[in-house]
Amino acid sequence: MVEMNIGVRLKRLRKEAGFSQRELARRSGVTNGFISQVEKNQVSPSVASLKKLLGELPMSLADFFAEPSDQQSSFYCRQGQHPDIGRGEISYQLIGHFRENRAICMLHEVLHPGADSGAEMLSHKGEECGVVVRGILELTVDDEVVLLSQGDSYYFDSHRSHRFRNIGDQDCEVVSANTPPSF
Repeated sequence: MVEMNIGVRLKRLRKEAGFSQRELARRSGVTNGFISQVEKNQVSPSVASLKKLLGELPMSLADFFAEPSDQQSSFYCRQGQHPDIGRGEISYQLIGHFRENRAICMLHEVLHPGADSGAEMLSHKGEECGVVVRGILELTVDDEVVLLSQGDSYYFDSHRSHRFRNIGDQDCEVVSANTPPSF
């Protein structure tokens, strides 16, 4: 599994855009202290926070996580070669990271016990779906909360506010996809 250094990449992109930390903070609505902590890998930004920052560079999450690869002409990836774009208690292994202009974002997710996609509900363009491979997943869509276990699945419009949590005492493994790609 390849791990991306989000802080180093964000700092490089910020400098290439000619922004100070203060300027990017002002434009994106976050504090410059937060940007400093992200760039030093002291904190992991939520997807929502990273989208705010990248929106000012401008860059999509998909482009941010795309890395040059010698696999551009390949159609497969070996175990251990998928970049892990998650942080903390959630691992997001990006499937097909080497393919340019992907129409689908597919993730192999592992949520450790207590993992949470964030107190701030997610909402974005598109649709998403997934299947629980093992463990228990608490899924909130709008005001409805459901518990999903091995073999259960979900599919919803991503503009609806949503949140994922592992409330179990073992890892929860999910294979998910969304379109258009958010990573």
